[in-house]
Amino acid sequence: MPTDPRGLRGAAPLLDAWLRFLEAPPTPFTIPGHKQRGDLVGDVVAGDVPLYAGLDTMKLSTGVLAEAEARAARLWGAEVCRFSTGGATHANQAVALALGHDGDRVVVSRTLHRSMLLGLVLAGLRPVWVSPEVDGATGLPLGVAPATVDRALRDNPGVRAVLVGDPSYIGTVGDVAALAEVAHRHGVPLAVDAAWAAHFGFHPALPAHPLQLGADVMVTSAHKTLPAWSQAALILASTERIDAARLDAGVEATATTSPAGAILASTDAARALLERDGEQLLGEAIAAVRAARDRLRDVDGLVVLDGPNVDPLKLTLVLSGTGADGNAVERDLLTAGLPVESADRDVIVGVASLADTRRTLDSLTAALTSSVERHRGSPRNVVAPMAYRVEPVTVLPPREAFFADSHAVPIDQATGRISAELVAPYPPGIPVLAPGEEITAQALAALDEARTAGVRVAYAADPSLATLRVVRR
Repeated sequence: MPTDPRGLRGAAPLLDAWLRFLEAPPTPFTIPGHKQRGDLVGDVVAGDVPLYAGLDTMKLSTGVLAEAEARAARLWGAEVCRFSTGGATHANQAVALALGHDGDRVVVSRTLHRSMLLGLVLAGLRPVWVSPEVDGATGLPLGVAPATVDRALRDNPGVRAVLVGDPSYIGTVGDVAALAEVAHRHGVPLAVDAAWAAHFGFHPALPAHPLQLGADVMVTSAHKTLPAWSQAALILASTERIDAARLDAGVEATATTSPAGAILASTDAARALLERDGEQLLGEAIAAVRAARDRLRDVDGLVVLDGPNVDPLKLTLVLSGTGADGNAVERDLLTAGLPVESADRDVIVGVASLADTRRTLDSLTAALTSSVERHRGSPRNVVAPMAYRVEPVTVLPPREAFFADSHAVPIDQATGRISAELVAPYPPGIPVLAPGEEITAQALAALDEARTAGVRVAYAADPSLATLRVVRR
């Protein structure tokens, strides 16, 4: 029988509805088709309660979802909140649909996740690209400079919005307050993909979250740094510059009509936990990561990302100075049962959350230290990955290229052609090529560099990258 060990059900209406359903399960003549029977395909369906005729009636007459979303809006200081069971991917695409009309231009950070870039395709928006600053000492991306956004807005009158991703995948934090000031001075909203920042703003040692800093809409993943089910995400917005009706329409246009109640209930439960116990739990996790960083800094040649502009719960390590190959270190960690979020030759990224403790971080630190020493070699120069330095050459709007007649060509014959697909090293899913862009020698070199470093190159129609899909001439 499902339990509520921290006593959250009274503060989380969706969690309460989920528990009540499982405490007195009905004999449903509705979907899902397993009808709550665990003897058919096993416990894999345990807890799979739908929203419709599950957490609520088929007519949504009890309003538990609306109540839960209102509670989340209050907690984050938003006027509108929508829960997503399709992750930040769905949430980003819903935001794109709310920001402008077909053919409108938006300023877009090149470090944004592919989901927002494909949101541009869905919405027919045209990107004005801006690139992040790159730290010369580590080769890793920082935030997009406010001056860069200001210049893009001045050079492109009529832009409808500014879209950035912050914090970055590796944990660097930009100046969101200054970005909001720049965007608002030009009369446009700032939308922030804060997928990795669901915990921001809930402990004194953490950065403020984007809405607190003046952003108009933020997307965040409850499943990344809060204890929610995979695919749990939230859209949070103020309505001074964001049309709430357009946002709702975007959410409904791209959402499933069969939302998983367990994901919704876990989002609500994570919100209630964050509201009641978040500062205590986050404080313990932050202290554990701080201790891990201090120990890892003693490893000769290992660079530990740190400082006031780094998420205190991200553990990002640059291995170049140790000569160790991060792919070999990752294999050791997997053998030890300690998978990390990302690893390539030069960089390892570990994600901590409020579920982590000194014990879990001590285990990871010990395994990392041992593995780096085992694989130590001649130090390498720090070089910024080319994926962060590609200068996109936009030839066609993303939507036009995505739907254009296309065909596959050998990759050695693709230079100068127009890409019909999005191709990105993953993680983190930042594109090297997007639909409508010229396939340049620089882009191809970035893809080759990523593969050589042990990064999976994702989303291409041909995973081997022997061919690329291009717009037919």
